[in-house]
Amino acid sequence: MAGRLMENQQICIVDYGLGNLRSVAGAVEKCGHVPVISRDPAVLRASGKLILPGVGAFPDGMANLEKYGLVDILNDLVLTEKKHVLGICLGFQLLAKSSTEHDATQGLGWIDATISRIQPTDEQLKVPHVGWNDTIPNRNSTLFQDTGDSPLVYYVHSFAMHREENALPSEIIAGTCHYGAEFIVAVENGNVFGTQFHPEKSQLTGLQILKNFLNAEETHAA
Repeated sequence: MAGRLMENQQICIVDYGLGNLRSVAGAVEKCGHVPVISRDPAVLRASGKLILPGVGAFPDGMANLEKYGLVDILNDLVLTEKKHVLGICLGFQLLAKSSTEHDATQGLGWIDATISRIQPTDEQLKVPHVGWNDTIPNRNSTLFQDTGDSPLVYYVHSFAMHREENALPSEIIAGTCHYGAEFIVAVENGNVFGTQFHPEKSQLTGLQILKNFLNAEETHAA
């Protein structure tokens, strides 16, 4: 059931074979909730909220979601039951309609956007984009409550949701970042949340962002 969580409620970190599951679980625990790493549909259904982490390539991520039979159950829980979900890094990218990484690949399509390679015009900017960077939050964002005007968070990625390629409504864009170009690095669309950066690696700021997701009230349908 979507909505605000009681303290110690179970949070399911979706295990599709990619990602730093243990570090995400540790961060959830620090936020006062009980993490469970699983791909069991019964566990996903019983959990208060879902986190879709991920490290790696977009085609591998979608292939693994299909391999483990997770696409249909996730679509049901997120699109029909409106369970809150947070995509992190690759998990954030999988929320999109498609990516051009390696081969053109369809994503979950929960966010009307596409993912493409970072191509900075400044040759001093290296790809992948690795390290700490300022993020510009939408002042109405749920995720960035109590994080300041320009929170520093940690990134590791070579592909991105480019601002100029994706005409998302402003209310869906929770945060942007500039690294040779402007990227959309956080989204909020009803019960669907996502961050390109790693909140679990972003120290106290990241924990605050994660807490904000875990404590988010029920919002408009995605």
